[in-house]
Amino acid sequence: MRKRAAAVAVLLLLAAGCGRDDKDDAPQPAPDLTSRPRAVAIAPGPFAAGPFAPPGRGAYLGAWIKPDELTHVGRLAAVGGLEQSLGRRLNFINTYRRFDQMMGTASDREFLSQGASLMISWATGDNRSVLAGEHDRLIRRQARAIKKIKRPVLLRMRWEMDRPNLRATMWSGADYIAAWKYVRDIFRDERTENVSWVWCPTAEGFVRGEAPDFYPGDDQVDWTCVDVYAGAEFQPIGTLMGPFLDWAAQRPKPIVIGEFGVAKAWGSANRAAWLRDAERTFKANQQIKAVAYFESDPEGNGPNQQFQLSGDKAAFGAFHSLVRDPYFNP
Repeated sequence: MRKRAAAVAVLLLLAAGCGRDDKDDAPQPAPDLTSRPRAVAIAPGPFAAGPFAPPGRGAYLGAWIKPDELTHVGRLAAVGGLEQSLGRRLNFINTYRRFDQMMGTASDREFLSQGASLMISWATGDNRSVLAGEHDRLIRRQARAIKKIKRPVLLRMRWEMDRPNLRATMWSGADYIAAWKYVRDIFRDERTENVSWVWCPTAEGFVRGEAPDFYPGDDQVDWTCVDVYAGAEFQPIGTLMGPFLDWAAQRPKPIVIGEFGVAKAWGSANRAAWLRDAERTFKANQQIKAVAYFESDPEGNGPNQQFQLSGDKAAFGAFHSLVRDPYFNP
């Protein structure tokens, strides 16, 4: 989803979805979520996934957990608190970085020491300024910082690039693709070889038909990805991301659900039903090899853009059922 404001607010807003309209109107009655899930992402593999290898069976489980404070202690407390509630470690941690916010922080290193992997969501800047060479020094520093991690990482370079509110800095699909290749070339020059490159648009971008215009190509991408939310529209997750799944099934890449969430506006029982449907859908689409929940209520957003499950007994219970399923413990 989205994430921008300033300092602390920037990261949380980036992480939260400023690209969608935030309507606080009462939602319409929820649809039935008990039917057989749609299963179309069925490319059999083997998958060209880069150094971050997918599990042979099942899917990795991860999350972004909004900390009370964006500090080393705050990040550790947020992740540790969720893991304690779930009764298990997360396989990977989703973490957001502004363009100039360095990778490999103290909290990153602590998560790695605990056995988790990292998915870094990197908000790169204006594509044309990247192509003009204005950020070469910064990009090289970031490449070296990731190299020092010495473990495979998932790197979501400018996720949700298809959002209409990013068009002023993305410019066009062609500009994004050129910038993607430019950054990858710099990482290659720095011999940063522990990155699996994740291309992650929005589910809505595939509904509109715009997202594929930003795809850099099978030779440039290691994992395909989508962010999908039951926000202002409450539909089964398979319906929301169906156009993406149809597209992804034609490519020999594992899929990571980079962000998924169901809004508080829909009520506790409906949220639980949506999450149970998500579990069925992920398991039916066995090309999906990793999923990450967006455990956050971004500041300034109403109930249609609030996704935190903690404190919602029924919804958290449904999520807890998902995370305890052996399928998500590969």
